[in-house]
Amino acid sequence: MLENKKILITGATGKIAFPIARKLARKNEVWGLARLQQAGDEEKLARAGITPVALDFSTGDFSSLPDDFNYVFHAAVDPGLDDWARCVRTNAHHSGELLYHCRSAEGFVFCSTGSVYAYQGQRPLRESDPPGVPLRANYSFSKIAGESVCTWVARHYQIPLAIIRICSTYGPQGGAPADRLEAILQGRPIRLHPDSPNNYNPIYEDDYVELGILAMERASVPPLVVNWSGSETVSIEDYCRYMGELVGIDPVFEYTPEAHPPLWPDVTHMHETLGATRIHWRDGMRRMIKARHPELTLTDE
Repeated sequence: MLENKKILITGATGKIAFPIARKLARKNEVWGLARLQQAGDEEKLARAGITPVALDFSTGDFSSLPDDFNYVFHAAVDPGLDDWARCVRTNAHHSGELLYHCRSAEGFVFCSTGSVYAYQGQRPLRESDPPGVPLRANYSFSKIAGESVCTWVARHYQIPLAIIRICSTYGPQGGAPADRLEAILQGRPIRLHPDSPNNYNPIYEDDYVELGILAMERASVPPLVVNWSGSETVSIEDYCRYMGELVGIDPVFEYTPEAHPPLWPDVTHMHETLGATRIHWRDGMRRMIKARHPELTLTDE
C-alpha cells in the first residue's frame, strides 16, 4: 500500500477512480481531477480527504496542474457518444500530453478497456489478441489510439506505465451488473449477444481498488499491458439469474447482434503481475444489491 506519496487521480468522481482515490487518501496526498460540474462533486471529494481539481480533461491544458506527482491513475475519459475526432483527441492525444506532463512519476496507469479487442468467439481474450471495434467504435478506437500514444511517450521518455484493459467493474458505485440489476427490478429485458453464454470476469470494488493501486506500483518500462478483471468467469446469464433469485424476480433476456459481444478476459498475465482477486462473484453481487438497495429484503435472509 502506498504511503506518503503525492498522487493524481483523473476522472476522480467516477465509479472506478473515486474508490481508489478515497482509499489512497487515507495515507497519501491525493489530488482528484474532474470537471466537478454536478452539485456535490467537490464536497464528495473533499469529504474523502481528496483535493478537488476542477479541470475539463478534453481541453488538454494541464499548465495549471503540478508536475511533481509520484503516481498517476488516469481514468478520465470521453465516452465517444458523438464527435469521434474529439474522442480521439481526448482519450489519445491528451492522455499522452498528461503522461508527458507527469513524466517524473514513479508509476502512471492508463485506463483502457476490454473493448479494444476484436471478438474471438467462445474463448478468453489474451493481451496479444488483435484490436477491433465491437460496438462503440469511437470509444474503442480512441482507446486503441490512446494505448499507442502513451506507449510511445512512455518508451521515449522512460516513464513507468501500466495499461489496464478494464473488462467489467461493479459495486456500490455502479457498473454493468448494477445496470442489469435495475433492469431486473423494473422488469425490462436485458440485451445480450446471441453467442451465449456471455462470459465475463466481473471485478468487485474491493478488488479493483487493490488491483488499481498495485497497477500504479508495478508500472514499468516497457509498459505493463494487462487485462484487469475478476479472477472468476461467470456468464451474464448466470449472475443475472442469481440476482433474480435474491430479489425474487426472474430476469428476461433479449438476444440481439446489436448487443456488445462478451468481454471474457484471459487472466493468466494478471495473476502473474498483479495477483488474483478475492471476492467471489456471488458475494460481490449480494453486497452490491444490499449497498444500492438497502430497502430490499433478499430471499435468503
